[in-house]
Amino acid sequence: MKKYLRIIFLLPIFLYVFAIGIVDADSPEVHVLDVDGTIVPVIADYIDRGITKAEKEGAAVVVIKLKTPGGMLTTTEDIVDRILESRVPVVVYVDRWAGSAGTFITMASHIAAMAPASRIGAASPISGSGEELSETLQDKLKEDTAANIRSLADLRGRNQKAAEATVVNALSFTDQEALGLAPIPESHREVLGIEDPILDPPLVDLGAEDIEDLLEKIDGLQVEINEEVITIHTKGYTIHETKMNWIERFIHAISDPNIAYILLSIGSLGILIELYSPGTIIPGVAGAISLLMAFYSLSVLNAHWAGVILILLAFALFVAELFTTSFGVLTAGGIASLIVGSLILFSGGSSMENMGVDWWVIAIVVTCVVLFFVFVIQAIVRVQRRKQPTGSDGLIGMVAQVKTPLNPRGTVFVHGELWDATIDEGQANPQEEVRVTKVNGLKLRVTKKHNGGD
Repeated sequence: MKKYLRIIFLLPIFLYVFAIGIVDADSPEVHVLDVDGTIVPVIADYIDRGITKAEKEGAAVVVIKLKTPGGMLTTTEDIVDRILESRVPVVVYVDRWAGSAGTFITMASHIAAMAPASRIGAASPISGSGEELSETLQDKLKEDTAANIRSLADLRGRNQKAAEATVVNALSFTDQEALGLAPIPESHREVLGIEDPILDPPLVDLGAEDIEDLLEKIDGLQVEINEEVITIHTKGYTIHETKMNWIERFIHAISDPNIAYILLSIGSLGILIELYSPGTIIPGVAGAISLLMAFYSLSVLNAHWAGVILILLAFALFVAELFTTSFGVLTAGGIASLIVGSLILFSGGSSMENMGVDWWVIAIVVTCVVLFFVFVIQAIVRVQRRKQPTGSDGLIGMVAQVKTPLNPRGTVFVHGELWDATIDEGQANPQEEVRVTKVNGLKLRVTKKHNGGD
């Protein structure tokens, strides 16, 4: 009887667990990636890792939650290529801002969605430091990027004119304008050459309050992947968030022009301090680590190496000033070299956003470096240049211990040696302390400590 009661008691539990297993097995998986910040190579690696994971686990859809001011052109192209090659539907959800490079990523997605009060556009390519490109290079880049975004818009059935205008004319659109739910400004209509104030077809596919609302709206939508029409099923979904790991977050943090510039400056200072004062260890170690991180960031950001050389030359000129009487000429040259190097550091390539060093960062770093060399390094050099007493002269002022009575002659022990000594006044008994006042060949002149020797 007890056996049957036990079975009756456990049966509901088994049925419940079995039912949960069936629900979980049938529950579509939605993988969510969170991209917040500048588009740099580590972001491309993160998106590639997220999409690959979704493909392996048979996810129903990948949602890229996007908030970016833009980023590097080559990295943007890598991300676009990965989305186009994806074997699972990719949905880009614009959370607040898809500026510049973010516009291309959004256009490449199978479904483009925007959050309330978000914006998209301003995708014109510029130089890495934000300066105007040469006319020929500017025309080439605009033509190429315009053709690229037109092809993406055409592939996804979106408004080609509006997409192209984000590149050629740097236009931006609100979520309502991009969705074709609100009229675009008259200036935009003139640029696009249209009379209808509503974008038709729209620039993006749908609007959503949040991720949950988005997944409800895309349920049942069809997309084409590798020439095959796939229906998206998100009913009863299970969300799997693929976050950036700590290495990716760290690399993303240092992949910033301002951070790379500061690391380069700190690293150079640390190495110089260690060279001036060997054995301090901490400045040298910190400087070496900072330089390694700086060089990594500079290589990732396609820094102009002429700028790096000019910055290092500036530190060399500051050092030379400490050992050469140039009446400030070398210091002035160092300041000029540091400023020019800072300005051209990220002017070697094109991007979808201003990737240069902020002027106020340059001003702070230059000021701090100059003050450092004026006050700190000069103090270190003065100490190192100060002549240290050596040989017999180094004994003057030292305290000696009497070994045999000084009356007035005897012996004393000082600096690890026995010396013949003469006391200048009175006498001193063994174990008393006297101070050396003069050295005459191999003989010392001493005085009692209480006689002005203290």
